[in-house]
Amino acid sequence: VQLQASGGGLVQAGGSLRLSCAISGTIFSIDVMGWYRQAPGKQRELVAGISSAGNIYADSVKGRFTISRDNAKNTVYLQMNSLKPEDTAVYYCYVRPGGWGQGTQVTVSS
Repeated sequence: VQLQASGGGLVQAGGSLRLSCAISGTIFSIDVMGWYRQAPGKQRELVAGISSAGNIYADSVKGRFTISRDNAKNTVYLQMNSLKPEDTAVYYCYVRPGGWGQGTQVTVSS
């Protein structure tokens, strides 16, 4: 499985970004998709996940971020609204089984 993340960038506080993760390869067995992030000096943390059991979100992003998937495009998205400076991090997509994509930088200026 190969993952290609995109959509990061620089945005002002209160703005929005949409991250995309295109998935290729052997995808029929994927049962979990998610987005993690890692800020400088901090551990990587789960932001949002999607599976047959439903969607989950970190408390810090509930009500602002939405994870979704487009099966026809083999893509998982993370819509991020009302961004805050503390959302600044490298964002990684993840699938199980499969692993990690490369990160995409999100920087939110105050």
